[in-house]
Amino acid sequence: MTSSQVPRLELRGITKRFPGVLANDHVGFSVMPGEIHALLGENGAGKSTLVKMIYGIQQPDEGEILWNGNVVTVASPKAARKLGVGMVFQHFSLFEAMTVLENIALGMDTSVAARELEARILDVMKQYGLKLEPHRTVSTLSVGERQRIEIVRALLLDPDLLIMDEPTSVLTPQEVEQLFVVLRQLASEGRSILYISHKLHEIKVLCDTATILRGGKLVDTCNPREETSRSMAEKMIGGNLKDIQKTDGRAFGKDMMIVNKLNMASTEAFGTSLSDITFTVKAGEIFGIAGVAGNGQNELLLALSGEQLSEHSEAITIDGNNVGRMKAKQRRLTGMASVPEERNGHAAVPEFTLSDNTVLTARDRMGMVNLGMINSGAAKTYAGEVISAFAVKALGPGSTAGSLSGGNLQKYIMGREILQKPTVLVVSQPTWGVDAGAAAAIHQALVDLAASGSAIVVISQDLDELLALCDTLAVINEGRLSAPMKVADADIEKIGLLMGGIHGETTTRPEAVVQEAAHAH
Repeated sequence: MTSSQVPRLELRGITKRFPGVLANDHVGFSVMPGEIHALLGENGAGKSTLVKMIYGIQQPDEGEILWNGNVVTVASPKAARKLGVGMVFQHFSLFEAMTVLENIALGMDTSVAARELEARILDVMKQYGLKLEPHRTVSTLSVGERQRIEIVRALLLDPDLLIMDEPTSVLTPQEVEQLFVVLRQLASEGRSILYISHKLHEIKVLCDTATILRGGKLVDTCNPREETSRSMAEKMIGGNLKDIQKTDGRAFGKDMMIVNKLNMASTEAFGTSLSDITFTVKAGEIFGIAGVAGNGQNELLLALSGEQLSEHSEAITIDGNNVGRMKAKQRRLTGMASVPEERNGHAAVPEFTLSDNTVLTARDRMGMVNLGMINSGAAKTYAGEVISAFAVKALGPGSTAGSLSGGNLQKYIMGREILQKPTVLVVSQPTWGVDAGAAAAIHQALVDLAASGSAIVVISQDLDELLALCDTLAVINEGRLSAPMKVADADIEKIGLLMGGIHGETTTRPEAVVQEAAHAH
């Protein structure tokens, strides 16, 4: 890359306002041909808004977008694709009941005969080593294979710039390495990659340049290879990142949660049934469950929390009580608390105030109901304690849950359960959508809760999170749970293969990524 080259993409003074929010404040940076360029920032830093303007979903209020040196107006995603911009979104837009070929055809801007399209798909897959069977039904594919559909669909349009939003958040370590091979090949052909990720050790390994946003403003452009994961995180949050304070060699207490041969049929059309799930969590222990999305995590949360009942009461035991046939309220009375993956509508009612949302799960443990009457004062006080303890950005207990940002609502929900000091806490995706600083605070709160004697189960797609947080780890794949392993002895190669299950391909492990991840912990 030479200094005389014209940037593939250049942003100058890009500004975007929404009611009460300045999402982007005169942001400017450029992406060169053949460059893998990271876009970093906390949730709410302005990354998504910026990318939506590059891809034509939204329009800037001020500033210019230049493409190969020329000022352009990107009026729509179709216009962006015509220009040469492709995008692979974090959340896939695929129809489960249709084939790979049918899904790709739906995403094309022009009509292409099925035979011709299939030939083009096979060419792209061969060129980039992307393995897919065009006639497989999407519901039978792993998440990594589904992501390949989105990548192939983008590459069929022959993009000069490919935007990838959190591309590795649901991949096994082996699938991550396969993706990196493809991205490096694209860059070697002169294509540009704009790469959004919160996994900073991956940024160090993969990217040439990193642009860091904070509060809608550009705060730094750096060479990730000359930074540490920590230094980039601290630039993102504008302060010091706190390490998790864990006491080494902690002694665990008695068995607090025993799950014994739990079987449960999924109630969803494309759900995953649970088969012979067995594990034990002791007082003071944090037990992690890793896995690629869609392998039974949601079903397991429903089974453990009591939202779906087991066939046998002894399938789940909490503090000596057989609860497999108990409903959620009864399990809470035995000392259990839980946090589901979906914030809005499952963990909280968006139209309810934060105060009313505490009553939903804390009414019995925190004494909010007397003789069938809600003590609104007690609910308001507890909501205020949660807001204060977890630094939730809200106008007060009277704010509706729906008025909070995703990250702040997650902090509130986690705080609402943790401050109840449950005997057993089961939580799915504890830091989903929260920034590095808030994630560190949630992690510390979980560690402190375990230190006080609670047994904690953490279900997460973020392997880095589990390695940093947990004492013991198991992997769920297609509704089955692996044998538990001590995190101190965990082998990332083995975990990756367990996560991939029958889809896992025994490729060489991403050594640099693994080493950096290990170093980060």
